[in-house]
Amino acid sequence: MQLGLVTYMWGADWDLPTLLKNCEETGFAGVELRSGHKHGVEPALDAAARKEVAKQFVDSPVELVGLGSACEFHSPDPAVLKKNLDEAKSFIQLCHDLGGTGVKVRPNGLPQEVPVEKTLAQIGAAMQELAAFGEGYGVAIRLEVHGKGTSSLPHIKTIMDAAPHPGATVCWNCNGEDLAGAGLDANFRLVQNRLGTIHIHDLVSDYPWPRLFELLKEAKFDGWTLLEEGNKTADPIRVMKYYRRVWEQLAR
Repeated sequence: MQLGLVTYMWGADWDLPTLLKNCEETGFAGVELRSGHKHGVEPALDAAARKEVAKQFVDSPVELVGLGSACEFHSPDPAVLKKNLDEAKSFIQLCHDLGGTGVKVRPNGLPQEVPVEKTLAQIGAAMQELAAFGEGYGVAIRLEVHGKGTSSLPHIKTIMDAAPHPGATVCWNCNGEDLAGAGLDANFRLVQNRLGTIHIHDLVSDYPWPRLFELLKEAKFDGWTLLEEGNKTADPIRVMKYYRRVWEQLAR
């Protein structure tokens, strides 16, 4: 397993050179660039700007794990769905141009006026379409376990069953809902064969971190665990170094 950073609360206000420097200093080997943050890495970048961003990663020991979009596919409005699909495809092209390996997307709720099964099938079809599109660019699609209702792991499994393409993967998100129903072990095993990335948060919280890492090791997961931290801190560098040590104990 490898440790990286998602530009959420920590990293949101860092430009790309600062982000790369800080990740290198703290031992974070990769980064997922969340859309809308100061790094400015967005689909609107022209070819010259993309080459410059790609060069910064080539010149750095920090790897571009991927791009974190806010694209979502639950809307019953066909125009909204198409807009999100088109935007996700633009992120796939950008990710390819920068040398990244995946784009994070998300489910974000279950419209009350639509049967749940229909919404889940629609999200799955979107994932299948995007994974097939991404295959041509060498870019995977990572479905974050996210959203009211859609963060239920049985629902995530239903979505992924509708998207059998190997480029369609799950971004495990370490939510409280992971412990619901049959519990962490059973929920984890629903999607363990589809895992792409892992978002981790607040490693000193009550979430069962030791058991999660045991499950990851049992599943022979050797990908990226990415710190997506929502708790603000006045000294992120110091806390990132501390989290690095905590992570090393969990991952060893």
